Amino acid sequence: MRTRRLPTTVTALVAVTALFATAAACAPPPPEFYRPPDALPARPGDVVRTVKTSFGNATHVDATAVSYRSTSATGRANYVTGTLLVPKAAWTRGGARPIVSFAPGTQGVGDSCASSTAIPKGTSYQQGAMRQMLNRGWAVAVTDYEGIGTPGDHTYVIKDAEAHALLDIVRAAQRIPGSGVAANAPVAFWGYSQGGQAAAAAAEREASYAPELNVVASAAGGVPSELGALAAHLDGPGNFWFSFLAFAALGLDAAYPELDLESYLSETGRDLLERGRDVCLIDGLPLGAGRHISDLTTTNPLDTPQWQARIAEQRLGTVAPAAPVYQYHGVRDQIIPYEQGTSLRDAWCAGGARVESVDLELADHILGVAVAVDDVIAWLDERFTGQPFTPTCNA
Repeated sequence: MRTRRLPTTVTALVAVTALFATAAACAPPPPEFYRPPDALPARPGDVVRTVKTSFGNATHVDATAVSYRSTSATGRANYVTGTLLVPKAAWTRGGARPIVSFAPGTQGVGDSCASSTAIPKGTSYQQGAMRQMLNRGWAVAVTDYEGIGTPGDHTYVIKDAEAHALLDIVRAAQRIPGSGVAANAPVAFWGYSQGGQAAAAAAEREASYAPELNVVASAAGGVPSELGALAAHLDGPGNFWFSFLAFAALGLDAAYPELDLESYLSETGRDLLERGRDVCLIDGLPLGAGRHISDLTTTNPLDTPQWQARIAEQRLGTVAPAAPVYQYHGVRDQIIPYEQGTSLRDAWCAGGARVESVDLELADHILGVAVAVDDVIAWLDERFTGQPFTPTCNA
């Protein structure tokens, strides 16, 4: 395990601000882009539609909004959208151009929260990280996840739905004619918070779900690895951030309709559900701040065997990723407790995974978005270029 010291507070805040770097507004994909066709194509990763878009006002990047067939948590074919970003400059560093399947952190659950609508406007809070990857010459694929932009509720923090969306957008990128992403391209996954869960899940699923992909690395930060323990935290000492628990309840209900969330809600809870299912992160956080499950329900669904079983299915660490993993977590994380990171690391290590585990000393969850970006990109570059790797465990 390695400890990373943080920069000064001022420097850290500058780093966070850099991730919000804006550009001239450009039009997002039209509404019809997000509507599924009458019939989906045969294979996961098959492309349905593409629309030329933009990466803010950048002229050195080809940006394409892409919709594609993926797979839900219960194995159904579903319709997912995202964005493929490819530098216009030729790749000259040998071999095929690498691609990073980038998993966004929590955007919210409303259709307007889709990263594919924010990226053209330059307003994604992780746009700075995308820019740094593009400046390395890598292609970057950014999924919107299931149910953001497209019909139905977002399956927030449902690990298999997220993993499939992350894997299938790479397949889609490889199948777009002239995309510049080769079938043998080195592939990495990267995400933080919700995105960290998605990247970790993709790392666990790639060998069985998409074995043809040339996966060389994954990076996962601030990972919610055990939702049962996280729910207890967000309903208790962390309940200033209760909206994340509300998003998760909505996500579970969307993925598994038999859970029937609404049947457990009081009138206050139903009102919050209706107001919350169409909001993005900034508007959604105040809706739940300081709440408890008991404020919103007649019976706590988390006490039932059905909910407990589905929550247990989201646990990470049961499969050891085949490719190396860079796993990092803020020691002072107030939203996803540090122990969620250490338990995931220990489980992966026990399973034989090659993990580099990094503690972000003094970092909370918010600062953790930014302070590790440079280190993650440098680590991914080492994996893409085949440099030696000395993991924390299983060297």
